Amino acid sequence: MSVDVGAAAPAFQLLDQDGETFDLAAQKGRWVVVYFYPKDSTPGCTVEACDFRDNFRRLEAKVAVVVGISRDSAKSHRNFAEKQSLPFRLLVDDRTEVCQLFGIWKLKKFMGRESLGIVRSTFLVDPKGKIARVWSPVSVKGHVAEVLAAIP
Repeated sequence: MSVDVGAAAPAFQLLDQDGETFDLAAQKGRWVVVYFYPKDSTPGCTVEACDFRDNFRRLEAKVAVVVGISRDSAKSHRNFAEKQSLPFRLLVDDRTEVCQLFGIWKLKKFMGRESLGIVRSTFLVDPKGKIARVWSPVSVKGHVAEVLAAIP
């Protein structure tokens, strides 16, 4: 399954690093940046998270909510968020249900080996709950600037 621009964003609820529920449907009226990343505290994921952190006020000014999603545990997310001073929520998708809803749980090749994993991807959900933009796979450098430019 894949999620296309113009389609309704898949509904989901996930727990964040503090055990609080994030419900995408409850965000209507706001832009939502849903970004999927492979693993807490790894080099590319840290650069991406810190870029969202460094631009967080600019995103908030555009009435945008940012959430990061990976398979990591709440404890791992909490440690990552604290270490990097992340002001946004990191959501736990340990069973890959939301990754599969968004079509980013795929067979990947790395150093000659194949395995299922998260394809780094970002979905911009408009205030009506529709997919406005999709970046998949994401190239980390300059990505957050692209996301900011896509939000009116």
